[in-house]
Amino acid sequence: MRHPRLAVAGLALSASALVGIAVHEGYRDRAYIPVAGDRPTIGFGDATGVQMGDRTDPVRALIRLGEHVERKERELKVCIGDVPLHQHEWDAIVSWAYNVGTTAACRSTLVRKLKAGDYAGACAELLRWDKFQGRVLPGLTKRRADEYRQCMGAQG
Repeated sequence: MRHPRLAVAGLALSASALVGIAVHEGYRDRAYIPVAGDRPTIGFGDATGVQMGDRTDPVRALIRLGEHVERKERELKVCIGDVPLHQHEWDAIVSWAYNVGTTAACRSTLVRKLKAGDYAGACAELLRWDKFQGRVLPGLTKRRADEYRQCMGAQG
């Protein structure tokens, strides 16, 4: 029996999805530029206030990851509203929004499709977000495929 969708207000990112974000982002103890034209990034994909030369450690990076994910969840809950979701849908959407930012996420066709009740269409939108500055990045293509499978309820 499939579990019912729950109000977004009652959902929180699962521990396994948090690990998935960390794995997709990878860990770096020194600030670096992930892709030419991108911002300095450190830890597990943290670009907030990061400058080249900054350093971190795994514990601090995990704390910051948790803080940033919680902020993304709050922002998504505001823009998605009362749309009910399955846990796996929420996990995939939070992972995506952590990567692309909630401003872009909240303005997206994906969110419009969620609000219209087109869950499969919303999940399919994830696959379109595999570019940076118009260029397809294989790492993003893989991540979006993983998020799509998760969004659609695929196990493992």
